[in-house]
Amino acid sequence: MTIEQTLLARSDSKCELCNSESNLSVYEVPPVTDANADNCVLVCETCLDQIENPENVNPNHWRCLNDSMWTAVPAVQVMAWRQLKRLNTEIWAQDLLDMLYLDEETQIWASAMDTAEANAESSSVDSNGVTLNAGDSVTLIKDLDVKGAGFTAKRGTLVKGIALTDNPEHIEGRVNGTRIVLLTKFLKKA
Repeated sequence: MTIEQTLLARSDSKCELCNSESNLSVYEVPPVTDANADNCVLVCETCLDQIENPENVNPNHWRCLNDSMWTAVPAVQVMAWRQLKRLNTEIWAQDLLDMLYLDEETQIWASAMDTAEANAESSSVDSNGVTLNAGDSVTLIKDLDVKGAGFTAKRGTLVKGIALTDNPEHIEGRVNGTRIVLLTKFLKKA
């Protein structure tokens, strides 16, 4: 039996999130190492669009999670948890999230994307999108006036041994013997 056939049987030919019966497709719940019915859910076109395009989210559509989050299927629980986390500005979503219980393994799976997104958001990248690490060397791509130090850091200046800060858009480095904070958008990894 194919994954789709297994999911159709498991879900009674309905979207496992909102119970819609039209335009159903298989969605692999990331991160997926090998696709099988246990790490996939059957979703309708509306749910799929809102999962893949968070900017299109209609919070009222997801009120359906009030029912689907109680399923015994871990993949559906993971998707319910993730959607409720995305909707955390909605009071009703916060309440549902507080009620949702996931066993330890399912919680780790659900949080895996949170961790990946947080790491992606918190890493410093240069003007070309290349990840910067502590100790790297960078080159300035623009003349920068250094406030309080009375000099201009010239374009093409090499800054060795940078240090990362709490803000992913800032790094620290020495220019002309002075330790300054630089915006990553004006740097290129050397």
